[in-house]
Amino acid sequence: MGREGVQDDISAGGAAGHKIHHEDIEVGKPITFGNKLLSKEEIISFGQAFDPQPMHTDEEAAKLAPVGGLCASGWHTCALMMRMICDGPLKHTAGLGSPGVDEVRWTKPVRPGTVLSCRHVVTEKRDLASKPDVGLAKITIELLDESGEVLCWWHTNQLTRKRNPGPPPPAPAGAKPARAKLTSLWDIGGPEMDPSKGLYFEDRPIGEITDFGSHTFGRDEIIAFARDFDPQPFHLDEAAAKASLFGGLCASGWHTSAIFIRNLITYRKFSRTGAPVPGERQPVYGPSPGFRDLRWPKPVFVGDTIQFRARISQKIDMKSRPNRGILVSDVQGRNQHGDVVFAVISQILIDRRAPYRA
Repeated sequence: MGREGVQDDISAGGAAGHKIHHEDIEVGKPITFGNKLLSKEEIISFGQAFDPQPMHTDEEAAKLAPVGGLCASGWHTCALMMRMICDGPLKHTAGLGSPGVDEVRWTKPVRPGTVLSCRHVVTEKRDLASKPDVGLAKITIELLDESGEVLCWWHTNQLTRKRNPGPPPPAPAGAKPARAKLTSLWDIGGPEMDPSKGLYFEDRPIGEITDFGSHTFGRDEIIAFARDFDPQPFHLDEAAAKASLFGGLCASGWHTSAIFIRNLITYRKFSRTGAPVPGERQPVYGPSPGFRDLRWPKPVFVGDTIQFRARISQKIDMKSRPNRGILVSDVQGRNQHGDVVFAVISQILIDRRAPYRA
């Protein structure tokens, strides 16, 4: 047990060596777990490795940022939540990974010294017609501080092995249509991002394409990230990974996501060196309120090289913050074979040149 009121051992059955299968999952039952004291050093270490913005890496500089002080990267909070999930609900579950996350919201900055826990509730579960031995559960997960305030929440999906596979279920009446197949951003045209034209909200056109580098995933880094944040067997052990749905050692989806944000921030820092007017104040980007439709369509294996690309899909004016706007972008990563392995709809707050007037 952690502190009072927090369950670290999720299931008596699990503690007795009984793996929780899809049939055992209870819909509507809240489970609270985890007991993590987040340190300043951890925030800065993750920020330096994956999200090197001043608000995550420098105490003094963070005081001047919109968040008003040092705080964890939103992607760090997601990785911490994933670790608590692995040590909690997934610990005794016949889990098979996740195809993606429907939506994430970062509702409050996560500060050093906060004691974190999670609340988890399955809102829906169903059998998969495509895989008779697998079920899918839809889950809401909340990150809580010591007073019970919600700092972040997810609507996510979990694949779980079935104990007694049967024939594929018939499609229920009124079933939701299948999610549309991803269209590769490399098959869509658009103007390339040009820093010389400016980087303020008004300067960024809908349809603008930005390429922000690539990364080759090595075995040691895949295992190291998984050991810290997502210790599921298919991210840690070659033999277990070979026997999994993935068929080989592969990166945590959160690892791929962390590399995406690192490449994006690195590119953004580089692009700002090309200010259209020498001495002009550069616009502030961030924070992000969250993202949606995070998808991992294919595994990222050892040795895969992932290219990242973004396309602006929407610009949102803000009456509540007339000096800022929200850029919405479709972001994807593709491997050396041209397969999309990562996709997300991201959102970021950005300074305007002139205040918005309705």
